[in-house]
Amino acid sequence: MFGLKSFTAASVAAIFLLGMPAMSFATEQGQQRKAARDVRQDTRQGARDTKQDCRAANDQSNAGCRQDKRDTKQTGRQTGRDIKY
Repeated sequence: MFGLKSFTAASVAAIFLLGMPAMSFATEQGQQRKAARDVRQDTRQGARDTKQDCRAANDQSNAGCRQDKRDTKQTGRQTGRDIKY
């Protein structure tokens, strides 16, 4: 009977220790996703500001200001991808 308890305890310990790297990776991956999401959210506000500044300066047509906003958002998306991958 004593052998069965020690075998069970050893099995549980082995399963727990083998699962540790996967849990660590999942935590790291979650932090990367959160950092990328924060970058994208900050980029959205930056893109809005870019368009408002463009329209206020009256340098370009509205279509040109929209393109500047798209470019700003695309740069933020790429930065987010770089963080995640």
